[in-house]
Amino acid sequence: MDANLIRNDWTREEAEAIYNLPFMDLLYRAQTVHREHFDPNQVQRSKLLSIKTGGCAEDCAYCSQSARNGAQLSASKLLDIKRVISEARKAKDGGATRYCMGAAWRSPKDRDMATLEAMVQGVKALGMETCMTLGMLEDEQVIRLRDAGLDYYNHNIDTSERYYSEIITTRTFADRIDTLNRVREAGIKVCAGGIVGMGEQQLDRVDMLLTLATLEKHPESVPINMLIPIADTPLADVAPLDPIEFVRTVALARILMPVTHVRLSAGRTGMSDEMQAMCFFAGANSIFVGDTLLTADNPEEDKDNALFARLGITAMAVGCDGSR
Repeated sequence: MDANLIRNDWTREEAEAIYNLPFMDLLYRAQTVHREHFDPNQVQRSKLLSIKTGGCAEDCAYCSQSARNGAQLSASKLLDIKRVISEARKAKDGGATRYCMGAAWRSPKDRDMATLEAMVQGVKALGMETCMTLGMLEDEQVIRLRDAGLDYYNHNIDTSERYYSEIITTRTFADRIDTLNRVREAGIKVCAGGIVGMGEQQLDRVDMLLTLATLEKHPESVPINMLIPIADTPLADVAPLDPIEFVRTVALARILMPVTHVRLSAGRTGMSDEMQAMCFFAGANSIFVGDTLLTADNPEEDKDNALFARLGITAMAVGCDGSR
């Protein structure tokens, strides 16, 4: 199969067959596709800041920020613009080229839009790419963020449509797709992925990626998160996912969406260096840097730098898509 072919008509049968290839064949195919489109020794670095933490009205079973699931995380107000810009400057100095700002909302209120626009403009003035994740958006909100200069909007679909109601009941899978469509139609780049290890079946991991790979245009960025079990949430005691299954998920994402940045996201603190290296070989070419992801731990930058040095991996430059 031509590794340069970009398809949006993948079938479940094709995706399942790829996912279940002998592991070495799967990795070889994923690496072949990866090399056709990216420098295999470059990884994009993003930094994620929680600009509004806790008190969310949604009931996402994995999340400590939900006001419904018992995790007891107190709600905070929206951060001051100057604080956000200051943190972005530190992130840039630490090697991050994209700055992601996340708020624990079902959707932003109109009263907060001017502040959000100013954050986008301030971060862009530093020469960084901007990304926000604010929940569901209305058309006017999307336009305002676009006009402020927002580069990416993150809105994860979390899991398959089949399994979705087992994880979230306060919104529908269709709600997620609607927001992605609004963002895409407005001309903002799409960042959308999911979480694995939430007790789902293999077919749910395949279907999650298939949903993204059969959109009219593939997301420019697909974060793949390993569940971090949070005490007192409904998924606190879920059995951990087999690491090989996680790597298979990364490899399938790379093969189905050849020019997408596949981000090795939450859960890296529980991964060995060898597992992370295998994910990079399978086509992951983006990470979050810094010691915190919203409310969860993330590897220290020194640890990431040491791993990259061992692997001969360098950071992508700002504005570089890493493509060949």
